[in-house]
Amino acid sequence: MLPKTLRGSKTAALLACASLLPLHAQAVNDSSATKVSIHIDAKAAGTPFPHFWEKTFGSGRAVLSLRDSYRKDMRTVKQVTNFESVRFHGIFMDDVGLYDPDRRPVQFAQMKNATAAATNSATYNFSYIDQIYDGLLEQGVRPFVELSFMPKKMASDPNALHAFWYKQNVSPPKDYAQWDAMITAFAQHLIERYGIEEVSHWDFEVWNEPNIDFWAGKPAQKTYFDLYDHTALALKKVNSRLRIGGPATAQAAWVGDFLRHCKENNIPVDFASSHVYANDTAKDVMHTNEVIPRDRMVFRSVQKVHDEIVASPLPKTPLIFSEYNASYANEPNVTDSAYMGPWLATTISQCDGLTESMSYWTFSDVFEEQGVTQTPFYGGFGLIAEDGIQKPAFHAFAMLHQLGTTRLPISSDSVIATRRDDGAIVLALWNYAPPDGTGAAYAAPPAHREPEKTFALDITGAAPNAKATILRVDNEHGNVITAFDEMGRPAFPSRDQIVKLREAGKAAPAEHASLSKGRMTVQVPPQGLVLITIENHKAAR
Repeated sequence: MLPKTLRGSKTAALLACASLLPLHAQAVNDSSATKVSIHIDAKAAGTPFPHFWEKTFGSGRAVLSLRDSYRKDMRTVKQVTNFESVRFHGIFMDDVGLYDPDRRPVQFAQMKNATAAATNSATYNFSYIDQIYDGLLEQGVRPFVELSFMPKKMASDPNALHAFWYKQNVSPPKDYAQWDAMITAFAQHLIERYGIEEVSHWDFEVWNEPNIDFWAGKPAQKTYFDLYDHTALALKKVNSRLRIGGPATAQAAWVGDFLRHCKENNIPVDFASSHVYANDTAKDVMHTNEVIPRDRMVFRSVQKVHDEIVASPLPKTPLIFSEYNASYANEPNVTDSAYMGPWLATTISQCDGLTESMSYWTFSDVFEEQGVTQTPFYGGFGLIAEDGIQKPAFHAFAMLHQLGTTRLPISSDSVIATRRDDGAIVLALWNYAPPDGTGAAYAAPPAHREPEKTFALDITGAAPNAKATILRVDNEHGNVITAFDEMGRPAFPSRDQIVKLREAGKAAPAEHASLSKGRMTVQVPPQGLVLITIENHKAAR
C-alpha cells in the first residue's frame, strides 16, 4: 500500500491524488521496437506456468462483502478468472461485530453449561462473520484471512485511529490474553462451522503493513513480531493444519528479519507475505537512489524478497505477494486505462517462477478507504467500476486467464507463449508504453507516443494453416473511458448513461484469422494487449 514517506497517512496521499492534477506524459521514441520477429516451437517441452497472478484478489474491507454490488462484481470476476480466494481488511473491526465484552448475553435455555455459553455469546458474535464467509464460499471463493484490525474495546490506545474513512484502530491489544482468547474462539468457530478439511486450505495472514502507519506499536518491528507470535501460536494450538504467515509488509520489507525471528524463536510460519506497488520508489523498497520504471518495480521487489527467503534460515518458505497493482494512488490514466493490459502482462512475464501467488488489489471499486465513491472513474484500484462497469484491466485479466499452463521458451520481453492441455498455442503480445499524462481528463494518446508494434510470428510444430482467434484490449478496444469522456465525465451518470457505459465497457468482439504456412503478422498499438489462440489439436503432447 501507500509509502509512509509520501504522507502522514495513506489516506492523506490518496486524497491528494484524488485532486487529479494532470501528469506529465512520458515519451519514449524507439523506432527500432516497431517490428518484432518471434519464432515459437509449438512442440517445445516448456515449463509449468501456474496462474499465480489470478489466484487471489484483494477487495474493500470485510463488511462491504455483504453488499449486493460487491457480490455481483465478485461473481463477474470469478467467471473470467476462476480466482480462488479474496483478501480484505477488517474482519475484527467493530462494524463486523465480533468482539464486545460488554454485550448482554442471549439466553441459552437448553445448554448444559448455560453460564459459559452465555459468556462466550456475549464476548463474541459471529453473525456477520458467518454471512461474510458463507457469501464467499457460495461463489466458490475462499477467504484469504487478514487478521485485522483491533477491536476498540481491546485496543491499548482507543485513539490510535488510521486516517482511512472508516477509522480503523491500529494499536496493539491492551492485554494479549484477550487477543489470544479471541483468536482461539475465532479459529474454533471456523472449524466448527466449515470443517478443518475446508479451513486448512485458507491462508491466515497476521495484520496489514505493520511497517507503515497501519501499526501503532513501538518499536514497530518488535511489537509486530509479538503480535505475530501470539497469533501463530494460538492458531496452531487450535489446529496445526491452519496455515499462518506474515509479515504482510508494505514495500517488500522485513521478510528476511521475520523469517530469522521465526526460526530463532521456534514460531510457526507457513508462508511469507509482502506488498508492492509499481509506483513505489527505489528509496523505499530497495533503499537505493536508482530510478526503477513502473513496468519493472513489481518484478524487482518480488525478486528481492524471493532472494531474501532463499538466503534465510527458512529457505523453502512459500512467498505470497498479497497486494500488488500498477499504482497505490488514484491515477485515472493508470488503473482506469488501457495501460493496465501491457503493464499486467509484462509484470506476469517477469515474476513467473518467483512467487506462489500474487493478490491484485482489487477486484472491484466497491471500496471506501477514501470515502464514498464520487465518480465512476477516479483511478480506483478495481477491475470493475461503480455500477458494474468493466474497465480495460478486467478484459486484460479475462484474456490472460486463457493462457495455457505450459510456458514455451521464447526470447522476448513483449510475448508470453504457452500451450494448453489440448495442444492449442496461446500467445500474449503487448506494446508497453508509459501512462499518458492526462490526469483526470483521460483522453486520446498524444501524437508523440510510441509507434505501433508489428509482431511477425513464425510457428513451427503446429498445423501450417491453423485457425486463430484474436482478442484485443487497447485504447480502441474494450476501453469504456472513450465513452465516458464523450459524455463529459459526469460525476453521477444517469441510469441511461450507466446502461450505455456498461455496453461500451464490454470486451471487443473476437477477430478470426489463420496461419499462412505457419506465419502470421499482428499489429499492436501503444498500450495494447493482444491474445492469440491457435488451435493445434494434432500437436498435443
